[in-house]
Amino acid sequence: MRVRKLALVAFAVLATSFGAYPQQQAAPPSDAPKTDIPTDLKTLPPPPEEKENWASLTDLKTGLTPLPPVALQSSEISGGYVRELVDLQWRPKDSIEVWISRPKGKQKVPVILYLYEHTSTTERFHDDGWCKRAIADGYAAVGFVPALADQRYVGRPMKKWFVSELQESLGTTVHDVQLILNYLAERGDMDMDRVGMYGQGPGGTIAILAAQADPRIKTIDVLNPWGDWPEWLKTSPVVPDKERPNYVTDAFLKSVAPLDPVAYLPTLKTPHIRIQQLASDLATPKSVKERIAAAAPPQAQVVKYDGPQDLMKAWQISGLSGWIKQQLRPQSEKEKEVATGAADHPASN
Repeated sequence: MRVRKLALVAFAVLATSFGAYPQQQAAPPSDAPKTDIPTDLKTLPPPPEEKENWASLTDLKTGLTPLPPVALQSSEISGGYVRELVDLQWRPKDSIEVWISRPKGKQKVPVILYLYEHTSTTERFHDDGWCKRAIADGYAAVGFVPALADQRYVGRPMKKWFVSELQESLGTTVHDVQLILNYLAERGDMDMDRVGMYGQGPGGTIAILAAQADPRIKTIDVLNPWGDWPEWLKTSPVVPDKERPNYVTDAFLKSVAPLDPVAYLPTLKTPHIRIQQLASDLATPKSVKERIAAAAPPQAQVVKYDGPQDLMKAWQISGLSGWIKQQLRPQSEKEKEVATGAADHPASN
């Protein structure tokens, strides 16, 4: 009997011990739905890159993210000026070499941007002779090349060039002008109330479009600008005949229509405008020259030269940028110059 009581006591203790531990949960049925949760968000694909809005002259947000400027070199040049090379970038795989020459020691100098042909290089912008003439009379000179030119022609198949990608070439560089002006304003050593721009060929086209987009540009001087795209693309010898059919389609012409200077010239508000046209220039056909001249606003000067000799004679008097510099001078200086009959510096840059 005693043994039986002991056995019952032991059984009760064991039962109490097992009851002190939680019971194991039952496994879910094999057909229960599963929830997939990513273990590392970095494995998710990146969002697609925004494409730059080339059709808009003033959209500096879409697809553009300015990086900090990188000073590549700076040197004092005999003759009293400083020359700098700054790398600017706001889109992937498009680093822009911007050459800046300015008088040494002067603060808040007026500035002129220089933009040449689509086949140009930056070589002239670090030539001592060119720089000294460009900064004469106390001006800063800022030079760079357009999109798809020189060091900016990177990672492209050879069949793609400035004209085949005309919407991109123009839209990109118009944005570049405005963002370069933003950078110059941030520097604090430029007089952003006195900004001018010289453009040649497609550089002249871009100068007109940039002036339409950015009122900080007070003076433009353009030589043989391209434009009137339906006619220019149909007749200009710049366009290879075998490629021409690609550029006169409705789709292509529609893409470049918002970037036609002829559409903006009649109402362009830039205070000082000069359009120089060389009759012997074949890149811009005569019919296009006439359309551009007819579209010029009332305040514009349209100057026509028969040949290169006439153009060089004009440059020998005032220099390539002499007219721009005259327009950017304070009104008191211009009035004094007219009264004394003083000429601009007799050098061509």
